[in-house]
Amino acid sequence: MDQKTFDALLDRFLSEDVSRKEAERVLHSLEDDNMRRQWLAAIEGLLENKQLHGLSDPARRDAIRMAILGKKSSAPVKKVRLLRRYIPYAAAAVIIAAIALVLYKPGRPGKELLAQQPQDASQVLPGGNKAMLILSDGRRITLDTADNGTIASQGNVQVIKLDSGQLAYNPSDAVGKGKAIGYSTLVTPKGGQFRITLPDGSKVWLNAASTLRFPNAFAGGEREVQLTGEAYFEVAKNPAMPFKVKVNDMAVQVLGTHFNVMAYPDEPGIRTTLLEGAVKVQHGESAVQLEPGQQANLSLSGKMTTKNDVDVEEVVAWKNGYFHFNRESLQGVMRQIGRWYDAEIAYEGEIAPRQFGGKIERSSSVTEVMKILELSRVHYRIEGKKIIVMP
Repeated sequence: MDQKTFDALLDRFLSEDVSRKEAERVLHSLEDDNMRRQWLAAIEGLLENKQLHGLSDPARRDAIRMAILGKKSSAPVKKVRLLRRYIPYAAAAVIIAAIALVLYKPGRPGKELLAQQPQDASQVLPGGNKAMLILSDGRRITLDTADNGTIASQGNVQVIKLDSGQLAYNPSDAVGKGKAIGYSTLVTPKGGQFRITLPDGSKVWLNAASTLRFPNAFAGGEREVQLTGEAYFEVAKNPAMPFKVKVNDMAVQVLGTHFNVMAYPDEPGIRTTLLEGAVKVQHGESAVQLEPGQQANLSLSGKMTTKNDVDVEEVVAWKNGYFHFNRESLQGVMRQIGRWYDAEIAYEGEIAPRQFGGKIERSSSVTEVMKILELSRVHYRIEGKKIIVMP
């Protein structure tokens, strides 16, 4: 593209008078390093001008980007993948937001709903590091209000709150020596998450509305924990003592590896995703061996299937502080929102099926998240801690 053509296209782009075909031409021009630098300089200057559109607000940029990914047409998704292939993620987000100015001009149907619809979101807040620890003797410790340091002893193990959102079980021969090994349970509420280092050194991130039951010290031929909800595991290697995660009558067996298990009762199945190492997922007589990037799905009917080339970034986004949707159903999106914001989700009328894609920080307010969906013509209202989705 020569300089004259670029200048003309840039002028039309910034005046929001570019066609969809021309917008695609913009995207393809980003393959060239020099052209990409010119576009970035022009677009970043545009985004910094709040008087034009307010896109200097990072949350608003994410909202626009999600709106593109949430459209029914598959073309926008293809464009985003093209961008991610050729330019860094941060630069892609800037340019995607600018392209949204073309695809979502002010005054289009549904846009005015953002300003006109009153919402009461004061009771629907983002989640945080909240959990309760139930000790083997029945004592309950609210971890988000407990002071840092040693908070209990269980057998020969000290229970230590390291800092906000982290708990450790550290063996100590001087503490509680001779006591029988018991079990502790870590419980996160809706709107909570927590991280724990188990007695063997394995690290576990527990998502909202989840429960992890584990022994105060591992003994015998294996290390077994029980899970409901969702957790990400980084298992300490010990070939002599395999690690096992039990979810109802399903088991994930490992020696040392990184994997994620999602086992909420309101989800359509139990998904085990392997990031590193190897695991065996077993249910009754059925068993599958996973390799990194694979996912085992145990359906409600008991059927086990395997999926290859899984987007592991999407799977563990919750652990890294993001919602990450990739062709996720509206109901699936709302289940995640309900768990993280501790909100009841309800539906009115007939909701048309649709899929969403995109990424947004879990620290965002529920209003910001819902406005993103509203840009994709998802209507809603908030009543106290209840989010009602409408056609």
